[in-house]
Amino acid sequence: MRNVSKLLIGVTTAVALTVSGCVANEQASDEPPGDTQTFAPPTESPSETESSAETESSASGDPAPDQAGAACTAKDIKVEGAAGAKPTITVPDTCSAPTELVVADLAPGTGPQVAQGGSMQAHYTLVKWSDGQLVESSYDQGSPLPVETVGSGLIEAWNQGLVGMRGAGRRLIVAPPEFAYAGSGNELQDETLVFVVDAVQVG
Repeated sequence: MRNVSKLLIGVTTAVALTVSGCVANEQASDEPPGDTQTFAPPTESPSETESSAETESSASGDPAPDQAGAACTAKDIKVEGAAGAKPTITVPDTCSAPTELVVADLAPGTGPQVAQGGSMQAHYTLVKWSDGQLVESSYDQGSPLPVETVGSGLIEAWNQGLVGMRGAGRRLIVAPPEFAYAGSGNELQDETLVFVVDAVQVG
């Protein structure tokens, strides 16, 4: 990520993080950011955001998102905009955050397939599940993010979620904390994160 050095795990500016777990793919596809650029972290604390969201929800009588019942699926998350342009992502409040990794193709793509250990350039947009707020988007930076080794040195959601994408394709990746920054000490460590990734170039 451009303003957070958070997608990089095991790269010089990144926080080391080892994660394991099961993957719940939303569609039948093969599986998964990182570069050496550094990005400014978001200023809002997830704990404050969640507390605020819960307070507002209680005041209105509506259940908080994490108390809204069954876990959401990829189909519950609204993504607007064509592949290759910055999307608008709407997190649902009628179901709870997924507890397993969600990977789903929104546009299948027509180019070469991203291979384990291969390289790609990716545009991505990231929002927090707790309040649906945008964290950052590479589209706002003006250039895609180079990923030198797909499947290694990234957060686990990207290690797994980028593999199998095709050039010009768009993919949704929903990462519970265990597949993102749990235990890393940064402000997103307790957040479920929603990424929309566009494969700009493969190889």
